[in-house]
Amino acid sequence: MNRGTCVQMVALSWLSGGLISVIHTAGTFSLSYCGINEIQQFFCDIPQLLAITCSENITAEIVLILVNAVLDFCCFICITVSYFYIFSTVRKIPSTKKQSKTYFTCLPHLTVVVLFVSTAFIAYLKPILGCASFTDLVLSSFYILLPPCLNPIIYSLRNKAMKTSLGKVITRRLLIKENILIFF
Repeated sequence: MNRGTCVQMVALSWLSGGLISVIHTAGTFSLSYCGINEIQQFFCDIPQLLAITCSENITAEIVLILVNAVLDFCCFICITVSYFYIFSTVRKIPSTKKQSKTYFTCLPHLTVVVLFVSTAFIAYLKPILGCASFTDLVLSSFYILLPPCLNPIIYSLRNKAMKTSLGKVITRRLLIKENILIFF
């Protein structure tokens, strides 16, 4: 991929994300809210706002959510197809050492994508009931906090020093647990 294509793809993703967020913001400001205007959530999100609105016409916002879901699904399909091509190309590499090196280059990104998409699906596809439960709060924090917090760890696992340090921490914790179990 050349530099121009990369710049176009980045610009397209920023512009489309900005446009969708501006349209969602305008849509939620056009709704009227009555009664309790309190959201039991860590952040203000569109499904929770739709749950407390008393506006009769929320069709435009729902259509926008569906368009956004279709676009997100198309992006997910594009990522899946591209990884299919990547993995089928890697399988043609004659050296297993080079194959494994290529897999370990791709797997951190794939892990982050799967983690983000799965937590987003769980957070957005579950039905919204009257008030949020503790599970809703945990799911929303997983969706917002978990992928960005794990990004540095996942991407740095290709580093040999990081793997060694992580192995020492895990081994130390297992030894502590074994000593505690032996003690009891």
